[in-house]
Amino acid sequence: MAALMYGYGLRRIELVRLRVKDVDFQFSQLHIWQGKGMKHRLVTLVPELHEPIRYQIQQVKQHLQRDLAEHHYCGVFMPKALDKKYPNANKQLPWQYLFPAHQLNLEPGTNKLRRHHVHETSVNKFLAKVCGAANISKQVGSHVLRHSFATHLLQSGADIRTVQEQLGHADVKTTEIYTHVLKRGPGE
Repeated sequence: MAALMYGYGLRRIELVRLRVKDVDFQFSQLHIWQGKGMKHRLVTLVPELHEPIRYQIQQVKQHLQRDLAEHHYCGVFMPKALDKKYPNANKQLPWQYLFPAHQLNLEPGTNKLRRHHVHETSVNKFLAKVCGAANISKQVGSHVLRHSFATHLLQSGADIRTVQEQLGHADVKTTEIYTHVLKRGPGE
């Protein structure tokens, strides 16, 4: 999770909503659907993360196999009217969340047994645990990773429009904040 947030500048909600089908190994891309402002974007997937993501997909596959054995399992939640268009897709691997919740839960309002994605707050708890294990005393939240991604892209010579596109900012003025951080330098 941390590698995806830092490596691609993902927001927490974008990370937890990723589905297996959103990972495109052939073209080394991640599809981000309905980010902030309900916008979609593609980000480049570095080869170094292919293997860890393939491992995560195997974990998802194991969850799915157990879930399918549960008589009352209704499949993963499907966006919009896709459950009617593709009635069996909710129980197929491509539609499963890349970071599924640890247990099945009843969906509020419908009482359907489903596996949702990990909760957004779990991401920061995970980061705190990882930082503690690495003896990092600074508090690192998901947004710190996003800011680091943008700053490092600019430091490596990426143009402001590329950074804007990668972050999914509607307005370049939002992205320009990072150029001011670079001009100030560390500790200012």
